[in-house]
Amino acid sequence: MPELPEVETVRRALAPVLEQRYIAAAFVGRDDLRWPLPPNLAARLQGRRFTHVARRGKYVLMTLDDQNVLLLHLGMSGSVRIHDRAPTLGRHDHIMLTMADGEQATSPTHYVVLNDPRRFGWVDLFALSTQASYKLLQHMGPEPLGNAFSAEYLQTAFKGRQGPVKNALLNQQLIAGIGNIYASEALFHAGISPRRKAATIAGGRAVRLAAAIVKTLRAAIEDGGTSLRDHVQPGGEIGYFVQRLAVYGRAGEACQICTTPIKMLVQSGRSSFYCPRCQR
Repeated sequence: MPELPEVETVRRALAPVLEQRYIAAAFVGRDDLRWPLPPNLAARLQGRRFTHVARRGKYVLMTLDDQNVLLLHLGMSGSVRIHDRAPTLGRHDHIMLTMADGEQATSPTHYVVLNDPRRFGWVDLFALSTQASYKLLQHMGPEPLGNAFSAEYLQTAFKGRQGPVKNALLNQQLIAGIGNIYASEALFHAGISPRRKAATIAGGRAVRLAAAIVKTLRAAIEDGGTSLRDHVQPGGEIGYFVQRLAVYGRAGEACQICTTPIKMLVQSGRSSFYCPRCQR
């Protein structure tokens, strides 16, 4: 499932294409993805103008001029593609927005297509005034690249938690946007075992982990995310951070620091990768 860097890559690609442009035409090819789509979605979008494109955790939030927000989550297999010319839609192209500088599609600027073969993603439309209490956003933790995130915050958030630190990093109510790949990578760079109890992340460990999270996420964003299976950037490029992965997906390979074989363990149904010598 796309994590913060992949979603931020999508946001950055969409912003110059959508902001201050009109939806001259909207195509919605089915009534549902993971969940039912908002009723009459195409009609409600057509003629509207996007004013701002933001990200919250793993969600893209696109504000419209009627003070509604179009929310997008890519799920496990979703991707957004941006075309300069009208594309021929395929079987799994479920939504297409024709963007223009005016309300009419006489001179389209771009075509934005949502493709989702497995249909685990979702799209919703809600009032901007309700965003703080919106069901998918209201309990999310701070952004790890925002001002509210720090070593002190980690120490406070993890205090008393006896479960593994890896699981705590994946808890979206504690930190928004971190998933399996970047939790494993950040723990490696911080020298912390994924088995370690979250409550023990304090002092120097908290400082190292907070810094590793920020550094890892920023590097992944610069590289366009990580392409392992389905993720591609809106321009069609892969995410090149896959070439920088230190432990994720590398079980049995030599650690880049000490040459000890990387190990894998399953925690809460998810694979964790780590170096048993470098991470304590």
